[in-house]
Amino acid sequence: MLDQGAPPQQRDRTVPASPGLGARLMRRKPVERLVAEGGQGEGGSLRRSLGLWQLTMISIGATLGTGIFVVLGEAVPKAGPAVTLSFVIAGLTALFSALSYAELAGTIPVAGSSYSYAYATMGELIAWVCGWCLVLEYGVSVAAVAVGWGEYLNELLDGTIGVTIPVALSAPPGDGGVFNLPALIVVLLAMTFLLGGARESARANTVMVVVKIAALVMFCAIGVQGFRSGNYEDFMPLGMAGVSAAGATLFFSYIGFDAASTAGEEATNAQRDLPRAIMLSLVIVTALYVLVAAVAVGARPWQGFTDSEAALAQIMRDVTGQAFWGTLLAFCAVIAIASVVLTVLYGQTRILFAMSRDGLVPKVFSRVHPKTGAPRANTLIVSLFCGVLAAAVPLGQLADATSIGTLFAFALVNVAVVILRRTRPDMPRTFRVPLSPLLPALGFAFCVWMMGSLSTVTWVVFGVWMAVGLVFYFLYGHRRSRLASSEVK
Repeated sequence: MLDQGAPPQQRDRTVPASPGLGARLMRRKPVERLVAEGGQGEGGSLRRSLGLWQLTMISIGATLGTGIFVVLGEAVPKAGPAVTLSFVIAGLTALFSALSYAELAGTIPVAGSSYSYAYATMGELIAWVCGWCLVLEYGVSVAAVAVGWGEYLNELLDGTIGVTIPVALSAPPGDGGVFNLPALIVVLLAMTFLLGGARESARANTVMVVVKIAALVMFCAIGVQGFRSGNYEDFMPLGMAGVSAAGATLFFSYIGFDAASTAGEEATNAQRDLPRAIMLSLVIVTALYVLVAAVAVGARPWQGFTDSEAALAQIMRDVTGQAFWGTLLAFCAVIAIASVVLTVLYGQTRILFAMSRDGLVPKVFSRVHPKTGAPRANTLIVSLFCGVLAAAVPLGQLADATSIGTLFAFALVNVAVVILRRTRPDMPRTFRVPLSPLLPALGFAFCVWMMGSLSTVTWVVFGVWMAVGLVFYFLYGHRRSRLASSEVK
């Protein structure tokens, strides 16, 4: 109660009540502020240098190759010949989410991707959860792909000079090795490109994408010669449960369009080009995935894919009876998989850049080098973390952990697009999800269904990861949030 004896000017002065914990956790960052801060970092700004072609190549680079070159050997034993159906299901799930991503990327063209979309629609806590899932999605994906790169490098070395890297130095402890040196090397190579800036990295990625598309077309042309219809007689030996389990594992192969959305602050015309790049890349990638998987299973009985992380090169060698073709494909795969590492690592650094700018993670992640326009310290830290992870953890565990983080983030994006339609219906949108809210609801349902197909161990790892993230948020991010600081002022 105000002091009745106080002067009138003091009696009329009221102190605004501090928002409660619930209100602070649900505070939203206005879309206009998100867009206005685009590109701004500590000590410099990101450079807008990427057009539609570069954005599409980033999206294809992050997507095409992972599910075929690396995880096919993990997925086929789960689904049998029906792995082709698993690719379709994973692609359909990705399509529903891609539509939501395309609308939000054109409306909120910023580096934070689904983290920023959640911040604008569902509040800071949900945004943090989404961002923490993206850290799992991107960081672990880089490590998972790097592991497979080492397998193809061994195939290439064996076919050219007749030697391979010893198991102790080419496999993690869980797979009989001590340290996966090739996985660490490819992450460090990608880091070198990223330190040079977005434009330079995009140029290198474009070359690698062209090589990988040519390699997959070559595989289909040669592999179809060994096609045996009998390999499809028992199409679904492990039932629909196996198909969905394989689809959940393969889903992490489709995070490429999410990587494209992280380039929103370095695109020359993000609102126009991001939706186009997302949809174009998804169509190209899904078509190639299904085609290559169909040829691969037709050329080799599904039981022969067990523990085969360089399956395509082995199939080429078996079909032709010559080591040359398998060696050539291994060479192309080494280049192709490196582009996945490059583009996904790029996406990870930009997610952390956006979270750092909002104050939720340390400022070092948003520090921009004035000469290159790249977040160098961010790139170094993320690359070393992912490299060590790739060198120490088996591929199967990495792939499933990535899938659950991806699916959770995609589910939130499908919710975010519906919320923004209702709260800001008059905002200009360069792309609209057709049949909304039906298609976003289907996207959400598919994501939840596929999450349910993952193993109990994966859920335990996910739960521990989220618990660690919430502890970090309440001890650091919640207190240092720039949105909270602006409210106090």
